[in-house]
Amino acid sequence: MTTKFPSHVNLPREARSELVELLNSCLATSIDLHWQVKQAHWNIRGNHFISRHLLFDKVADHVHEQADQFAERAGALGGYAEGTIRLATKNSELEEYDLSAVNGDDHVRVIVDRVSRYASLVREGIQRCDELNDPVTADILTQILGAVEEDLWFLESHLYGSANIARDESGPSAIREETVSTTDA
Repeated sequence: MTTKFPSHVNLPREARSELVELLNSCLATSIDLHWQVKQAHWNIRGNHFISRHLLFDKVADHVHEQADQFAERAGALGGYAEGTIRLATKNSELEEYDLSAVNGDDHVRVIVDRVSRYASLVREGIQRCDELNDPVTADILTQILGAVEEDLWFLESHLYGSANIARDESGPSAIREETVSTTDA
């Protein structure tokens, strides 16, 4: 993608173009994540309903605000923000929401998985911004990553009620495996 609008941001046009692509990928993923979190918010049932229902709403609000930041920075760089639902679906880095999630823990696990992938995308973006010598976009992404990781902590806290639960720190799939193995024992 090339930049569509004039910009006097002091970066080479090629760098701005690549940054706009990166920001549009983050935008698409954030829009998708927002609606996946709302899917969980609307369909959660079971224990801790109200706290999880409200938490999902807060996470969705945070991601919605982050989408706006991605789009506005793309515009500042001379780019065109690609933020329709159809473009988000086409360009998101996330898997489709797991519609077999029914109980509260299932929804939390799905959202932890998606938020974790989103955090990875933002972190990769920070590294690329550093390589392209764009501290402003890197700073925006760093602030977003801090908020995303705090949301991830709040979400994960609903899965682990005790510090004695040993789990592999390799990622969200390990969460599912551990939960299955501990409930089967």
